Amino acid sequence: MKKILLGTAALIAMGAVAPALAADMPARAYTKAPPMMAAMYDWSGFYLGINGGGGSAHTCSSLTAVPLGAVVPALPQGCNNATGGTVGGQIGYRWQASNWVFGLEGQGNWADFSGSNVNQQFLALSDRTKVNAFGLITGQVGYAWNNVLAYVKGGAAVTSNKYTTFTTATGGIVDSASETRWGAAVGAGLELGFAQNWTVGVEYDHLFMGNHNVSANTPAGAFSATSRISQDVDIGLVRLNYRFGGPVIAKY
Repeated sequence: MKKILLGTAALIAMGAVAPALAADMPARAYTKAPPMMAAMYDWSGFYLGINGGGGSAHTCSSLTAVPLGAVVPALPQGCNNATGGTVGGQIGYRWQASNWVFGLEGQGNWADFSGSNVNQQFLALSDRTKVNAFGLITGQVGYAWNNVLAYVKGGAAVTSNKYTTFTTATGGIVDSASETRWGAAVGAGLELGFAQNWTVGVEYDHLFMGNHNVSANTPAGAFSATSRISQDVDIGLVRLNYRFGGPVIAKY
């Protein structure tokens, strides 16, 4: 009986002391949760795409020579705006450093830009310009906000042109000439990554094609005239690209 009483008293004493001991223990340290990983779009890698849109080639010509000799000073023949549609494709490579994106791209397009004007020196005649194709080889510099990329571009441009002089009344061909012309290009675009590896964007390009002397021949092949022809081209495109590589990277 005495042992039972002593045991009970010990348990009561321990129950009284336990809350005091718990109050004296240090508070449990707070552990901060690890930061969440954000999925960031990565623009690096090779890409391949298609494009379509429209354009306008502003062309002016001056007569500089005829079969009898040079024409001095050159005689203005007038200007026209050759407008129409275009479709084509592009291939390129981009690499990203922080938010900056750098790239190289080659582009080739079929075009159907056509326009004409009445010849200012020979009113019975009209001059037609047609752009059949163009190409661009450009470098790019852009800035990315995750999956949105704004960029500028610049480099070389080439156009394939045909010039025809015809009688205004009947449409009969008087002479014609074709040329491949090299120049320079600048442009700007905005692109959006909308699905895994797919991007869509809009782009504007201006082509500085300069002045060239172009000689025309009659349908029989005889020399007809030489004209100094200037050309500038404006193009608006919608582009769809597929990029090879993962679409996102994990970033804290």
